[in-house]
Amino acid sequence: MTFPAPLTGVVPPVCTPLTPEREVDVPSLLRLVDHLVEAGVHGLFLLGSTSEAAFLTDRQRRQVVEAVTAHVGGQLPLLAGALDMTTPRVLDHVSAVTAAGAQGVVVTAPFYVRTHHAEIVHHYRRIAAASRVPVIAYDIPTAVHSKLPADLVLGLAGDGVLAGIKDSSSDLAAFRAVVTGARAHPGFSVLTGSELIADAALALGADGAVPGLANVDPHGYVRLYRRSRAGDWEGARAEQERLCALSGLTEVADPGRMGDSSSALGAFKAALHLRGVIDCPVTAEPQVPLSGDEVEKVGRFLVAAGLS
Repeated sequence: MTFPAPLTGVVPPVCTPLTPEREVDVPSLLRLVDHLVEAGVHGLFLLGSTSEAAFLTDRQRRQVVEAVTAHVGGQLPLLAGALDMTTPRVLDHVSAVTAAGAQGVVVTAPFYVRTHHAEIVHHYRRIAAASRVPVIAYDIPTAVHSKLPADLVLGLAGDGVLAGIKDSSSDLAAFRAVVTGARAHPGFSVLTGSELIADAALALGADGAVPGLANVDPHGYVRLYRRSRAGDWEGARAEQERLCALSGLTEVADPGRMGDSSSALGAFKAALHLRGVIDCPVTAEPQVPLSGDEVEKVGRFLVAAGLS
């Protein structure tokens, strides 16, 4: 399959099911992929934040991409995260995931130390020069402590360095600036990473959405996208509100004993386990598991959303 320009539609950031021993559970991973493909999603994003890429070894990262590539067989575009702290380390990941079959790579700004905008530009130029597949920027300030400014992104788009952006900043005003500026760069994809304002982003002109909650309810996000594209904004809003209610499952955990990542990713996996998609809801260490009571609460959200 040729990588589309622009990439459009619902592109879930695929969870990475693990065994109780915290190895990649390939059969569960492939059932999850089938669950997403059968719902009508338009692409798959492996090794992102929802995939727990930061917690996986290099061997496990490659295993995920190889398994999904072999299974999907070119049915739809396949992106893979090349997420790491520095340019040389990202280049190693780009080489590995493209060799494993990824058709595009998703890359954050460098992190660990605070990086100047000029250094971020150099980072993306260096990666694009070395990559044989399109490079998509990943704007996630909560993880890397750098917000990608619209002028930086659009400048790199105009130079052909970036093929698109996944914006997980939750900054709708900044997102609007990128969408507006991208009109001058046909083929540049603007994707929202927000579960909660996908309808608003699409109304602004986004090409698609990359919502983690789409692992749990891919049909809902596909309906939302289709209604948006048909101009049925009332229907899209209604679907978004249902999904916003479902997203409450990410907050069932006790914040006194776990972080936001453990709560959200644990809830996604608990929901997938309850729905019979994956065998085990375990998350990667050092994240801690949901309690039995918290899992029961996840189940109630599924019932309320009509998913159980």
